[in-house]
Amino acid sequence: MSETGKAAATPPVDWTPSAEERPLGTALWRGFRSRCPRCGEGRLFRSFLKSVDACEDCGLAVHHHRADDLPPYLTVFIVGHVVVAGFMGMEEMVELTMWQHLAIWVPVTIVLSLALMQPLKGATIGLQWALKMGGFSGADDSGEEFG
Repeated sequence: MSETGKAAATPPVDWTPSAEERPLGTALWRGFRSRCPRCGEGRLFRSFLKSVDACEDCGLAVHHHRADDLPPYLTVFIVGHVVVAGFMGMEEMVELTMWQHLAIWVPVTIVLSLALMQPLKGATIGLQWALKMGGFSGADDSGEEFG
């Protein structure tokens, strides 16, 4: 007991952490940069949206991630807001025909979608790793026990 009457909050001498630290912000940023969420060095993708089986530097297995629908959803959400706001803002400033708007906003939509899809999928993998979701917990979470 200390002078204030509370027990000291120091761990025993032989105390070891049960799991590695997984900082959320760091994992998201590393994934967004298409790097391994654990070490930040290894590549996360072997092709545009196909993830590697394991990190070439630290050996973290990422083949079991479940990014599924979140990256496309986030891409549509972000690109939709940017394009609609840009379209409406331009419509207020300049008088353009519909064909001119199509010539501007269709390529912007395609380029933004392609530019955001891989980083958002990487960030989703980083999120799952940091929160121990989608196979990153070490336990069997395949759902087979339910049948």
